[in-house]
Amino acid sequence: MALVPGTRLGHYEVVAPLGAGGMGEVYRAHDTRIGRDVAVKVLPAALAQDEERLRRFEQEARAAGRLSHPNVLTVHDVGRHEGLPYVVSELLEGETLRERLRGTALPVRKAIEIAIQIARGLAAAHEQGIVHRDLKPENVFVAKDGQVKILDFGLAKLMRAEAPLEAESNLRTEGYGTDPGTVLGTVGYMSPEQVRGRPLNHRSDIFSLGAILYEMLSGRRAFAGDSSVETLNAILKEDPPELSETGKPLPPALDRIVRHCLEKSPDERFASAHDLAFDLASLSGASAPRLEPSPLPARRNISCLVVPSALLTALAAGLVGGWLIWNTGPVSNASYGKLTFRRGPVWSARFAPDGRTVFYAASWDGAQKSELFSVRVERPESLRLALPAGQVESISRGGEMLLLEVSHFSTRWARTGTLSRTPLSGSAPRDLLDDVGSADWSPDESALAVVRAPGWRYRLEFPVGKILYETTGWISHPRVSPDGNAVAFLDHPVFGDDLGSVAIVDRTGKKTTLSPTWQSVQGLAWSASGREIWFTGSEYPRPGGPGGSYVLEAVTRTGRRRTVATGPGQLTLQDISRDGRALFILRNLRLGLLGVVSGETTERDFSALDWSVLPLLSDDRKTVVFTEEGAGAGAGYSVYSRKLDGSPAVRLGEGLALAVSPDGKWVLTCLMLSKPPQIVLLPTGAGEPRSFPNDSIDHAHFEEFAAFLPDGKRIVFVGHEPGRPTRVFVQDLTGGAARPVTPEGVVASLLSPDGKSLLIRTSDKGFVLTPMEGGPSRAVPGLEPEDRPLRWASDGRTVFAGEARHALPARVFRVDSETGRREVWREFRPADPAGITDVAPLAISADGKTIVFKYARALSELYIVEGLK
Repeated sequence: MALVPGTRLGHYEVVAPLGAGGMGEVYRAHDTRIGRDVAVKVLPAALAQDEERLRRFEQEARAAGRLSHPNVLTVHDVGRHEGLPYVVSELLEGETLRERLRGTALPVRKAIEIAIQIARGLAAAHEQGIVHRDLKPENVFVAKDGQVKILDFGLAKLMRAEAPLEAESNLRTEGYGTDPGTVLGTVGYMSPEQVRGRPLNHRSDIFSLGAILYEMLSGRRAFAGDSSVETLNAILKEDPPELSETGKPLPPALDRIVRHCLEKSPDERFASAHDLAFDLASLSGASAPRLEPSPLPARRNISCLVVPSALLTALAAGLVGGWLIWNTGPVSNASYGKLTFRRGPVWSARFAPDGRTVFYAASWDGAQKSELFSVRVERPESLRLALPAGQVESISRGGEMLLLEVSHFSTRWARTGTLSRTPLSGSAPRDLLDDVGSADWSPDESALAVVRAPGWRYRLEFPVGKILYETTGWISHPRVSPDGNAVAFLDHPVFGDDLGSVAIVDRTGKKTTLSPTWQSVQGLAWSASGREIWFTGSEYPRPGGPGGSYVLEAVTRTGRRRTVATGPGQLTLQDISRDGRALFILRNLRLGLLGVVSGETTERDFSALDWSVLPLLSDDRKTVVFTEEGAGAGAGYSVYSRKLDGSPAVRLGEGLALAVSPDGKWVLTCLMLSKPPQIVLLPTGAGEPRSFPNDSIDHAHFEEFAAFLPDGKRIVFVGHEPGRPTRVFVQDLTGGAARPVTPEGVVASLLSPDGKSLLIRTSDKGFVLTPMEGGPSRAVPGLEPEDRPLRWASDGRTVFAGEARHALPARVFRVDSETGRREVWREFRPADPAGITDVAPLAISADGKTIVFKYARALSELYIVEGLK
């Protein structure tokens, strides 16, 4: 159905047609609400006749709409007009890559430039768990200013749902519909696994990009035949003709990149689109960091990137590229080299005494446990060590390594495990201590500095057994000073959060804080001279300016600070060698929320920004409320809500989300930056926040219990008064002081459905149900000591509980609180497990059919940097 100019689709007024094809009709339209021109694509009528496909279309379109990247077409809105679905996106001026090609090759420089932009757009989508599935020149747009945009994310999966392969081959695309090769132009970019009808992941898009790059360089398709069957057979069994046959002088490395993309097996292709972009950028020169001076009072100069000739071949593909473009201070001859090339998280790394060997811990290619590796800096080919799983904590000058086998992660960062020691020669490690969070050798190897957390109260000991500092928060990265008289460390005041400051404590227990509190601080080491402590972190966003940039900072024992380097990315300093070279982990860490909604079989991502945590489900099962605590959320965190129908997330206000009222109209939050942290009610709709008179109670406890009573007029929460242990309090929302309802040291996990009793975890009796107003407790059988109770079921006697281990698959149990009968209710694995380090259920509906899981995805690379001063 063609739309005539003047037709209204909601507040979009059609101006003129732009084109048509198998994916629908496209129109220029005017957004009358905010006065901008947009593109509106109206999808085929056949789509509207299938409610399931229509629902999936809207789900996919909203997923694409969450993408925000300069190389991905921005989706503004979705809707329906007279029953037909439409998508509203930004209006582009330019031409598709198909139109740009016109059957001829592009200049090599231009082909690489376009491929880099496509790879970067794909990388952004893949990090959101979105795979394009129909990448081809028709779906790549080159704007007049050279900006490349990937089109139609989410639509390909919908249009091809349940369609036979031959039907897929006849899908027409705008601008190429009358070409006799239309069939081949569609199927010619499928990956082998797509041809076979197997499950797809991000590496399918990498294959398609390889086919596009081949065509841009050669002027002909990588896979072509006289029929769709012949083309599909070529994809499965044949390699494209050599690019050298084009007669154009092409860099051999470029040919290798194309071949690497077009490997038949997904596992043999690039591990990620990020890696592909890095390699392409290294050919174009775009990867060379542009070093500029930091705003220091000392001398300033622009320094250049110089890589020692011995490293050129081994490290060229890993040069820092667009991710580690650092602006450095008075630095000359700075060079950056990549040491790892696989997909997954790097946990820790240290220099060996020779300064040329690096030992590191990583979990590559979806491995659930950390493994140990060694690598030589001049030859970055890692060797796996035959040692038990663990993380590298410290290496002594005499050649012994401290390993930590992590057995417990608390919320997000804090951890404990068993500390052991082993010679670098690789003999079996010997266990030393339990309940250790981190450790370091003294320079003379006569003592250890250890962070211990028996009972989850963190303390710093040096030597072992002598407590120098203790906190209700947590401690990380202890590093003994070169003279052996003090320990520098990161002091985190909020348990489970990595905000914190740099501190130092001497052997007498005198502690000095050397830096302000940073929003995120991870990684610390003494400088080669021993006169400074270097650390990495992200400061609070400055008023009127951007926040969240990661900084390499130096501070002296007297608190004098300077910036060594600044740049994007989650950078974590690992170690500094005696000759001044530094090890860094470049992390791409995302904390998010995946939900399985009642009646659906596929997961949805309910995240808003980069660190979405602490989900809460409303009683009507229509809304999830959660906290954002990353760089985009601000220093005091932000509270968001999102409808389970896939609507965009809405920011409700500042704070840490604790509970949702029974009527869904209010969210109980905690203002983290008030002293002490106070609670406030945020409206989910119209209305003003409601605060309470400030009191002396500290309400801030990550992932601790809080709830509204069934009448919606009172709340219960976990808190503590100054200098006192935590307990449970009741607060009347009309005012008055909070009243304690449990003894000190006793906290709750759930409120009973009638609001009269608390489910409490005890150290000796497991879980018990205790009346709030006094009376005997009764044991609750069936719950394991480390279970996380999530919610009472609608029958009032069954408890849904999450498993203690945060591993795959994540499991939810259904436990009868009277008989103790325990059964697995749900097992869950993310569709894309790459880099997943933590999955756990945190919210569930009373009927058990809607569940929200938290996840952490960590993809890391290890770099060595020379020349930082």
